[in-house]
Parts: sequence; structure tokens; C-alpha cells
Amino acid sequence: MTKRILAICLIIGFTFTQTVLADDIYPDTIAKFKQANDTHKFFDNAYGYAIFPTVGKGGFGIGAAYGKGKVFRDQDHTGNTSLTQLSLGFQIGGQAYSEIIFFKNAAAYEAFTSGSFEFNAQASAVAINIGANAQAGTTGNSSGAGDKMAKASYINGMAVYTMAKGGLMFEAALAGQSFTFEEN
Repeated sequence: MTKRILAICLIIGFTFTQTVLADDIYPDTIAKFKQANDTHKFFDNAYGYAIFPTVGKGGFGIGAAYGKGKVFRDQDHTGNTSLTQLSLGFQIGGQAYSEIIFFKNAAAYEAFTSGSFEFNAQASAVAINIGANAQAGTTGNSSGAGDKMAKASYINGMAVYTMAKGGLMFEAALAGQSFTFEEN
């Protein structure tokens, strides 16, 4: 039974990642993040960043998320990365979002590109949505109307932003994200 539920979760999650296979989606996703007031300063000053155009997430008790991305230092593509997440707790549904991780300095970049990197369940991201604000973490999302956007700063040399693409998911789950990196 558990294997069947996990398989369903993975299918839901991977369904949302189909557009990640196209290379032309990267410039569009980067442009969308550059439009947000909070992120353009990171593009100007960050040592580098990892961009995931589409992360698909699905769950029914047990949840999973997956996305493929690219890592940049300055403006040079230095390698490819993948994001995986497994979560346990109350959750049902599926969603897709884009994610960007900015690296403040060489130490943060090296930590991420060391081959296998993880954010723990307490790591959080600021969710951006043009015209509204939202706060998100690896444990769930919430949003509200208003004219002020939640601001992120570097934590351990990294700043994480997400942008919703679609779907609906209710969750109160414990999860962390794991990343792999392959140099070009």
C-alpha cells in the first residue's frame, strides 16, 4: 500500500516537471525572477545562482517533489542540478513552482556544488507573485494580499525564492530539499 501511494505521489510530482526539459524555458524563468522587486538586487550582487524553471510537487500523506535546474557563476552556466524532496504528514494535491537559490559568495557556491547538498526542514524561501505577496518554506505555503512583499536575506550564504506556477496543494508536512550537482 505504501509503495502504491509513493508511486502516485511521484507521478503527480513528475507530471508538473514536463516543461523542465526545454532549454528555452531558462531565460524566461530568469526574466520573471528579474521582474520581481526583491530579486533584481540579488542578480546584480550574487556570486552565482541555481535556477529551477519547474519543480513539480504532489502528495497524499506521503509527498514528493522533483525539478531539474542549472547553476550559474556570474553569468556562466557551470553545471546542472536536480532537486528532490520527500515529505511526510497531512498533504493532498499537487503544484508546480519555479525556484531560484542565490549564492552570496564563493563559499556558499562551493557548498551547493560540492555534489550533494541539503536544506533541512527549517529552511525557508520567500514566495514571490507579482501583485501579491506570499511566504513559503519547504514545509508549506501561505499567501495574502497586500502592497508589501516579504523580504529575504542571505542565510548561511544563500537566499531562496519560489514563484508559483499552478496547482493546489494543502499540507502540514515535514520536508527538506536535497540537491545534486554535475559540473559541465
